[in-house]
Amino acid sequence: MPDRDGAPNPNPSPNPNKPERPPLLKKSKTIAAHFSGPLFPAVRRVSSTSPSSPRFSSESNTYSASSTSTSTSASTTHDANFGFGDRDYVYPSFLGPHTARSRVNFKSTSKSQRNQLELSKLPARSESMPSNLTSEGGGAKAEPKMKPKPKLKAEKDLHALSIQVSNPASSSALSSESSTSLKFVCTISVSHTLYLRNEVSKLQEENVSLRRVCSHVDLASAGITELKEVNSLVYFGNADSRIVSLYMVIFILVTPFVLYKYLDSLPRIIDLLKRKTTKKEEVPLKKKIAYMVDVCFSVYPYAKLLALLFATLFLIGYGGLALYAVGDGSFTEALWLSWSFVADSGSHADMAGAGPRIVSVLITSGGMLIFAMMLGLVSDAISEKVDSLRKGKSEVIESNHILILGWSDKLGSLLKQLAIANKSIGGGVVVVLAERDKEEMEMDIAKLEFDFMGTSVICRSGSPLILADLKKVSVSKARGIIVLASDENADQSDARALRVVLSLTGVREGLRGHVVVEMSDLDNEPLVKLVGGELIETVVAHDVIGRLMIQCALQPGLAQIWEDILGFENAEFYIKRWPQLDGVPFEDVLVSFPDAIPCGVKVAADGGKIIINPDDRYVLKEGDEVLVIAEDDDTYAPGPLPEVNKGLFPRIADPPKYPERILFCGWRRDIDDMIMVLEALLAPGSELWMLNEVAEKDRERKLTDGGLDISGLENIKLVHHVGNAVIRRHLEGLPLETFDSILILADESVEDSIVHSDSRSLATLLLIRDIQSKRLPNKDSRSIPLRHSVFSQSSWIREMQQASDRSIIISEILDSRTRNLVSVSRISDYVLSNELVSMALAMVAEDKQINRVLEELFAEEGNELCIKPAEFYLYDQEELCFTDIMRRGRQRQEIVIGYRLAAAERAVINPAGKSEQRKWSLDDVFVVISSGK
Repeated sequence: MPDRDGAPNPNPSPNPNKPERPPLLKKSKTIAAHFSGPLFPAVRRVSSTSPSSPRFSSESNTYSASSTSTSTSASTTHDANFGFGDRDYVYPSFLGPHTARSRVNFKSTSKSQRNQLELSKLPARSESMPSNLTSEGGGAKAEPKMKPKPKLKAEKDLHALSIQVSNPASSSALSSESSTSLKFVCTISVSHTLYLRNEVSKLQEENVSLRRVCSHVDLASAGITELKEVNSLVYFGNADSRIVSLYMVIFILVTPFVLYKYLDSLPRIIDLLKRKTTKKEEVPLKKKIAYMVDVCFSVYPYAKLLALLFATLFLIGYGGLALYAVGDGSFTEALWLSWSFVADSGSHADMAGAGPRIVSVLITSGGMLIFAMMLGLVSDAISEKVDSLRKGKSEVIESNHILILGWSDKLGSLLKQLAIANKSIGGGVVVVLAERDKEEMEMDIAKLEFDFMGTSVICRSGSPLILADLKKVSVSKARGIIVLASDENADQSDARALRVVLSLTGVREGLRGHVVVEMSDLDNEPLVKLVGGELIETVVAHDVIGRLMIQCALQPGLAQIWEDILGFENAEFYIKRWPQLDGVPFEDVLVSFPDAIPCGVKVAADGGKIIINPDDRYVLKEGDEVLVIAEDDDTYAPGPLPEVNKGLFPRIADPPKYPERILFCGWRRDIDDMIMVLEALLAPGSELWMLNEVAEKDRERKLTDGGLDISGLENIKLVHHVGNAVIRRHLEGLPLETFDSILILADESVEDSIVHSDSRSLATLLLIRDIQSKRLPNKDSRSIPLRHSVFSQSSWIREMQQASDRSIIISEILDSRTRNLVSVSRISDYVLSNELVSMALAMVAEDKQINRVLEELFAEEGNELCIKPAEFYLYDQEELCFTDIMRRGRQRQEIVIGYRLAAAERAVINPAGKSEQRKWSLDDVFVVISSGK
């Protein structure tokens, strides 16, 4: 059994059944017995020395020769008295370890001599042995001090032999036979020692291998028996951990199914444990959890990605645990294999064994599922991003751009005018926000087939009533905002425009630019201005077109002049300050610009009020700005005053107004406003005939609801006819040859469809001209103007053109493509209502001050745009420059802005070369801004 230090007893009792005799503590007694044979004397020793005596310490590896040694007794006993059960039977001292070796006495040697003697007799260390097996250890990392290593049997025999050989004097008592046998035994012992040394080397190599496997076990301090015990413990410890891992894998696999089956019973179990009773019916726990998951995935956009990441980590950890349970590697290696199976579906093919293969296939299947889900999420994210870009949901990062809110038929003309306006600066950015699909808007814009000249048009899908959509198009950084009227009726369209204005006023960042709102009804204008304040500029489309049509009916050719002035293609209005003109009277300012025509002054002292056609004696003051008609804002500048020769010219007063007969074909919702304008412009005794499908009683009610006092009309008389303007029978019942002007209106019933409205207007125009040509007497072909000579003498269009010389027809055209049909036939004048409104909106969007100018020019009172004959300013074939004519026009309180020659089809506004002399004819006409007095 092991001693108190934990080392095994080198001399165990051969008979475990017989109890060991108690040791003698005071006195040692040695009994020697001789057996037959010279080589194997047996020794019977009884000693009081404990087996753990210091004499067996491995520090010196020598026997102590101290006073505890006793002399050998010479008395002999009989062989029969010698019992093997009563003694410790041992081999001779040179063959094995003994409890005491006192047979040979030798002198005590010093410690250094003993160490040298011992080192000389021990076997040399093999080169293959690791250095960390030495007792002192010279490795990189010092190991703790080891316990004394028990001596092996071969070492003890070698030590005993060395003692006996090195002390021949002490064996003088042996016989000669014993000496011979001793030599023989020494030879045998040396051979056996070499064999044992070889065995020790093998055991040391096995020890190194065991150290590598069990690195955490201190084998240096353990014996052979302990090493086996440690190996067993390690083996069973690993086996136990893998079994526990296998149980954990099974438990984790079964738990979700058990929870899913008994999840609804969990609240009742908790209530029973808490001894509570709930009477009310609760929602099942499964539905609650499903609802929470649904809300989480709906509210948080990254919930799907996080769930996928958690599933991936769980699969790697769970798979690693399963691989560790069925495999023979470490847990970290199992985790790495699990990740490789998840990431690479083909890496499980090298697995060996049924268990690892099954687990690896399952992990690979889960990895394929996870990567399929990840691919689906990535694909959905990319598709969602592309759809958001395609549907116009992304944010616009722009500044100093024009923002258009809404969609209507005027958008094409509006974009065209804005592109022309931005041409001088190399193009700009126009953003359109409407409740339409982005692709549809872009396709409709592409159908315009117009060169935008560097201007970019960006479309976004959204509602102008939502602040988030307004912020998406950078509404706070736009230099101008245009709110288009919708295609609904007037009241609904104006109500929607009012809500859009309220949304714009709610922008926290504020608005940098002004807002131009297209209104449908003049009565709703004050409410929008009240809500928007100073930032709001309104353009009443129907009111503008109605007044323009009346002016064009009274003055043929005025529509084309308005197109040139309102559009950005030719000359338009600009307002700018010129400090060098301070202190100069307006009559000199009028001729100071060789490339522009001054029309008015913006008075700084009067709060920025614009005065059109001011008095000649008005002197410009500091801060005043000049209103001009020019090609572009950077194409004009004041120059030196030219020499002007007013000369003598005829003083002809304006002819008196005569009663006129006018026909309205169709019904407009603002027809009451048009009647009020006619009441202000026409002479007393004039007649207004109305042909439409509205009943006569309903007409009076609608006109009265619009604010028209029918009984208070003094200059005009209303004549009602019920009928359809596209039916020839209804038109033939009217005296079409007697009307001075005929206005074909876009009927209220079809104004939502520009194609249908224009088709109706064109059919009415052709029917009226055909009826007129048959009723009016034919004129001589020589009287046909030059512009009509391109047609054959037998053409039906020629007859209509002859009739057009006696009667003026103004058609309201909504689509610019219809204009080509009307202009080629030259049988009617026309008003492009949508295009003119778009021009006005674009002009006001570029400079909101222009709206004051347009409002005054379109009003029934104040200054207006007129066409005057040449006989008011010159004599026939008189040679003058345009500047001289401008000076003569000031004598009539007019500003001459252009002219149209008798042989020309279009008027020239702001002509170049104003100082050049030329001959004028009385058939020429001049375009002027008149005070209207």
